This record gives sequence, C-alpha cells and structure tokens, in this order.
Amino acid sequence: MNAIRFATVILAASLFFAGCSVAPEKAEGQAVLSAQVNEALVIFKEKDPGIDKFFNRSYGYAVLPKVFKGAIWLGGAYGKGEVYEKGQMVGYCDMKQATLGFSFGGEYFREIVFFRDKSDLDSFKTDEYTFSAQVTGVAATAGAAAKADYQSGMAVFITTDKGLMVDASLGGQKFNYVSAFTLVDTSKK
Repeated sequence: MNAIRFATVILAASLFFAGCSVAPEKAEGQAVLSAQVNEALVIFKEKDPGIDKFFNRSYGYAVLPKVFKGAIWLGGAYGKGEVYEKGQMVGYCDMKQATLGFSFGGEYFREIVFFRDKSDLDSFKTDEYTFSAQVTGVAATAGAAAKADYQSGMAVFITTDKGLMVDASLGGQKFNYVSAFTLVDTSKK
C-alpha cells in the first residue's frame, strides 16, 4: 500500500509542477537549482568517468538534477534544469513526461541530454522539443559512456536516485527552454 501512496504522490506532484514556470523566479531558487546541477554532474562523473568525453566534445548539454516520476498505468514526470552552451550556462529548461502502459511505482532520477553540435542545441531551444527517453536513454553506470553515441544529434544519460519503479510503458518527454539572459529577478520588487 505504501508503494501506491508514493506513486500517487509523485504523479500528483508531477501534475502540479507541470504548470510552474520553466526557470526559478527568484535568485534563491536559481542558486538552489545550480547547486543541484553541480551535485548531479559530480554523481554522473563518479558513476562513469567516461562521460567526460561527452562534456569535451558536445556543443552543449541540459542537466535535470531532480526529475520526479510516478505511475499507476498512466504515468507522469517533471523536472527542471540548466542548459549549457560551450560549457557556459545559458538558460533553463523543464521537462514533462507522460507515459501509458504497464507502469507502477515512483522514482526520482537525474538526466543529462548532450547535443552534438550547434544546430542540435538550437533545435532543443525551440518550443515543443520532444523525444522518447525510454528509447534513447543510457543508464549511467561504469563504462556505459564508452559504448554510447549520439542518436539524432543527442546522447541521453539517466541515473536513478531513489524509488522503485516497474516500467514497460511508451511515452515521450517534452522540453521547454528559457534563456537566462532574459530573466529578471522579481524578488527585489
């Protein structure tokens, strides 16, 4: 019964956050997200040092440090992150995921999407950028990066943080992007 409650809470949280803004609205929120992104980067590099090759040769990447996913047949996930171009943070993104199929449980995971070149990153920055992570995601484990390569201009790495999920579903991820250079800190108003 606890697993059902956990999955229901995760699914409800995913639906609640789906209406939130892409970028943290206050400087404090931006600082927390940056700290979570830095922690996620350390974890990915510890789990598989070979992932450095993607940081070195990719034009850009998006890091989602805390994605919440829950499902009971119908599933949902939501997370926010930062987007980097040539190693510099240039914006924020959020990801919404919907799934249908045999899914049960809840989990937290981290995700990095690497973009091979400028056109791939530019495509990500456009509205309505979608793909199926179940098809393209690589579990971040020791040696996984050595076998991974770009598919359709991107490489996706995922590592589970907490939770238990049985998932044989079909679904897709939808990303939204906002430039960091167009944000104004509203906490001082």
